[in-house]
Amino acid sequence: MTEETPGFDEKPDVPSGATPDDAEPQAATPSTEEAAAPAGDASAAQLAGLTAQLDQVRTALGERTMDLQRLQAEYQNYRRRVERDRIAVKEIAIANLLTELLPVLDNIARARDHGELVGGFKSVAESLETVAAKMGLQQFGKEGEPFDPMIHEALMHSYAPDVTETTCVAILQPGYRIGERTIRPARVAVAEPQPGAQTGKADSQDSAEAADDKESGGPDEG
Repeated sequence: MTEETPGFDEKPDVPSGATPDDAEPQAATPSTEEAAAPAGDASAAQLAGLTAQLDQVRTALGERTMDLQRLQAEYQNYRRRVERDRIAVKEIAIANLLTELLPVLDNIARARDHGELVGGFKSVAESLETVAAKMGLQQFGKEGEPFDPMIHEALMHSYAPDVTETTCVAILQPGYRIGERTIRPARVAVAEPQPGAQTGKADSQDSAEAADDKESGGPDEG
């Protein structure tokens, strides 16, 4: 009969109701602070990345907005330029048309002056003049107005004692304009003051004043 060596086959005491596995030592689990640290670092890195992307998007949006504003400004300038050119072309076309009609209007005016504008011819002439006026044609040039080389063309020249400046004394052919644009100057006869007339007039006035002083006994003596 063999003797059992005490202590080799003895098992540790296991509390009542517990499994044998509970008696084995368990591995140490990390603390809450140690587990939260890597997660916090990852969130911060992700937030920084999103912020950088947002900044890039904002920068790109600002650039696209500036491009759009510049494009809109260029388009508005283009529209204004096209409208200005369209108006200029229209005015030139109207001016060219009315310039070709000026001889016809001159013939109508001469026929009216001679009393030949009668019947159907009168109706046609008046209709033509009305259409020309609606297109902006304006007639200018009147006797007695001062001569202006910008709108008058002097075809005849004379002197007159009753004018104090170069004056249009006869309208040989009326002038025409469209708005501020003169398409034909008024062709006129002008008269200038008689040479020496102003000097003679001044001398006559001085003589008259001297005669008045002599008749009144001269100037008062002190």
